[in-house]
Amino acid sequence: MKKKLIIGTRSSPLALWQAEFTKNELSRHFPELDIELKLVKTTGDVLLDSPLSKIGDMGLFTKDIEKHLIAREIDLAVHSLKDVPTSTPEGLIITSFTEREDTRDVIISKNGVKLQDLPKNSKIATSSLRRMSQLLSMRPDLEIRDIRGNLNTRFKKFDEGEFDAMMLAYAGVYRLKFSDRISEILPHEIMLPAVGQGALGIETRVDDEQTREIVRILNHNTTEYCCKAERALLRHLQGGCQIPIGAYASFRNGTLKLLAYVGSVDGKVGLRNEMTKTGLSSPDQAEDIGIALAEELLKQGADKILSEIRKTR
Repeated sequence: MKKKLIIGTRSSPLALWQAEFTKNELSRHFPELDIELKLVKTTGDVLLDSPLSKIGDMGLFTKDIEKHLIAREIDLAVHSLKDVPTSTPEGLIITSFTEREDTRDVIISKNGVKLQDLPKNSKIATSSLRRMSQLLSMRPDLEIRDIRGNLNTRFKKFDEGEFDAMMLAYAGVYRLKFSDRISEILPHEIMLPAVGQGALGIETRVDDEQTREIVRILNHNTTEYCCKAERALLRHLQGGCQIPIGAYASFRNGTLKLLAYVGSVDGKVGLRNEMTKTGLSSPDQAEDIGIALAEELLKQGADKILSEIRKTR
């Protein structure tokens, strides 16, 4: 058994929460382990002046940490799973999917006003094309404004800026104790989340069997099924976190239900579909459902929607 582990992480408050959570959970199971954090500044942390949709999303928040993992300078990386590309670099693997927090998105607004009650032409801050598409499909009058930075920075910008509301993931808001600022939690019927939202992905080297054995103790079986289904759907659609694709899987008693959304950036065209499969006995079967639902969406016209979006990116 190893005596020491080094965890690679971004330095934002939420990333540090995630890394400390992982460290504490591992220490609870393996109190003899010496665990330390190594902070890494990623491209996504540096390029804050441009919308994410303009600079791409191929590992903006993960690839710089992965370089340290490949170089054996760290033993594992802790990521927000929604930031992790659906294909990991050669030699690396997502070993554990931690138990998922609430996957829904929330509205933060002035005076606690809910989405449907926001005045016409209200300005809503979000950096997500997924959120933009679904918002505009319901409220085409809204003005969507880009907002970048970590969660604390976004709250500061919101409080100082000219936004009427902003959208965030419940998980981050809850983990950093901003729950009292939530005006509304949006149900999946209104807003499907990003693939993997609410879960952490713990990445290791494939050949580091000792670390993989240690880290596997944190894997949550239900979360693994759900996230593998969602990630397979996203991979088959050749999407990313800056393409308007939302998905949510639930898994109970061997039955997996997967919901998905693909829409145009302006929200004028949107496709929703779902698929249910019973008798699942392995996460690989969950991936098959993700692929099958992606195929159904492509038959409905998702390929045309996505190709039009890629032309403008």
